Amino acid sequence: MRNGRPLALVTGASNGIGYELAALFARRGFDLVATGRSAGIDAAAEEFRRLGAGVEAVRADLSDRAEVEKVWRAVAATDRPLEAAAINAGVSIGGAFLDNDLDQELNLIELNVSSVVQLAKRVATAMAGQRRGRILITSSVSATLPTPYETVYGPSRAFTRMFALGLREELRGTGVSVTTMLPGATNSDFHARAGMNNTAFGPNAGKNDKAEVARQGFDALLAGKAEIVAGDGATKREALLNRFLPEPLKAARHARKAKPRD
Repeated sequence: MRNGRPLALVTGASNGIGYELAALFARRGFDLVATGRSAGIDAAAEEFRRLGAGVEAVRADLSDRAEVEKVWRAVAATDRPLEAAAINAGVSIGGAFLDNDLDQELNLIELNVSSVVQLAKRVATAMAGQRRGRILITSSVSATLPTPYETVYGPSRAFTRMFALGLREELRGTGVSVTTMLPGATNSDFHARAGMNNTAFGPNAGKNDKAEVARQGFDALLAGKAEIVAGDGATKREALLNRFLPEPLKAARHARKAKPRD
């Protein structure tokens, strides 16, 4: 990957928004270190190569701290400056908190919270040392409200959002920018993997196009914006409305959509 192209890191690049982000980087002239939890990352990497990128594909479960370090070692092994990073990997778990498996919930926290902090530490330190770089951290519109029946997910994304905004301020003047992306419900397999097909977030729900969500996040990253609500007009209006609605009302609204129907 020594061809003068800038280097970007994208986590969760096997599918969904992460795949679309990685494809955008490839089309815009970046080489990639692309990560995914399954063997699907290898097939995705072939697609990115067809778009012209040099790709180092890393299969890693980022809920494991040693695996996060493996990803960073792959970046360091390129011996190239990291110009951009999309810290995007994340999961949800649907269903009632009392019914869900505790180990799965703790695993969610490791992936959605701990791995973000761990990888951001490595990325931000390297970028600050080179006095340039752009970081995109994926949060969610769910960060703006309580999320019953996704009871652990929403708070994990609220952490991600505030962490990213705080880090952005700390890095002011270093040449490194941090952008937070808040997607709404998106037409990926995110809710299916969360076991939420029997909710209003199921396969027949009207959802945002993942390619458009990624494009909005990518453009905001390159522009150095602080935050972007990524999606259609309804998604942006929902995020705006959530600034003013009381938390119990927002919780009740989300419960009606996320509660299993059987």
